[in-house]
Amino acid sequence: MRKELYKALCERLKTVGEGKIKHIDLWNRNVEYIEQEDNWPRPAVFVEFGPIEWQPFTGRAALRGTCRLKLHVVTDWSGSAADGSPHQDELLEVFDYSADIQRALEGMQGQTYSALTLKETHTNHDHDEIVESIEVYELRCTRQN
Repeated sequence: MRKELYKALCERLKTVGEGKIKHIDLWNRNVEYIEQEDNWPRPAVFVEFGPIEWQPFTGRAALRGTCRLKLHVVTDWSGSAADGSPHQDELLEVFDYSADIQRALEGMQGQTYSALTLKETHTNHDHDEIVESIEVYELRCTRQN
């Protein structure tokens, strides 16, 4: 299920803004160690799979679960977006990626997962040169025993 979903996410994310996303990978606390990481191009999206709560299907040799998926959208921070700044609109474009990604993922489903539903958005400004927006999606998934 995770392999199918990850590959489908990569394909959909490549279509955002006609190729605006420059790097897609699995999450490994990448922004915490940005100085130690290979310099990946931005904007980047890192995919984090949350816990899956599995339940048996009644009378079937399969499991069904609910999964949370976090997309860490990492963009460059170019400076102050203060009220009245002549560059405010340009600097706030980092927030457009969240809506663009949501539109690209709408209706996406596969053999082992259902459509993704956006549940939460978090913004992490705790880094000097980047902004990290975390988009939390929920979906139903299945796995054969």
